[in-house]
Amino acid sequence: MTIFRADKKFERFEDVTPALLKKESVKLLLCDLDNTLRLHSEKEPADELADWIEDCKKTGVQIVIISNNGRKKMMQKFCEPIGVPCVWWAKKPLSKKLTEAMDKYKIPPEHTVMLGDKWSTDVLAARFAKVRAWQVEHRRSVV
Repeated sequence: MTIFRADKKFERFEDVTPALLKKESVKLLLCDLDNTLRLHSEKEPADELADWIEDCKKTGVQIVIISNNGRKKMMQKFCEPIGVPCVWWAKKPLSKKLTEAMDKYKIPPEHTVMLGDKWSTDVLAARFAKVRAWQVEHRRSVV
C-alpha cells in the first residue's frame, strides 16, 4: 500500500451505497465537497445528492463535509438544506479537521472513511488521520 493510493475507487459518489457502508462498518463518512459531491459551480445540492445523503443517514451513518473551500457562507448555504454539518477551510492534507470530526462524534478511525476526488488532499488527509481513503472520479458536468 502506498500513502498516495486510495483503498477503494469509485466512478461517482452514488456508487458508495448504504449497503456498502454497512458492509464496511462505516459509521462516519467524511466527504470532500467540490468535484466530489458537486461541481464546483453548483450553488445548491442536486436532488441525487440529497437522496443519497438521506439514504446513508437511514443506515446510521453520520456524514460530515470537510472541504478546503474557504467560503463559509456558501458552504453553510449548500449544506444546511441537506442537513449535513460542514467544515470549511480544512487545510487538507492536514488531518486535524478529520480527527476533530471523529472526536466530536466519538467514532474511531476503524469506522471512519474519507471520500474525495484528490490524492493530494483527500487521500493524504485520510492517511494522516489513519482512516480509510475512498476516491471518486473528479466530478464533471453531464453534456
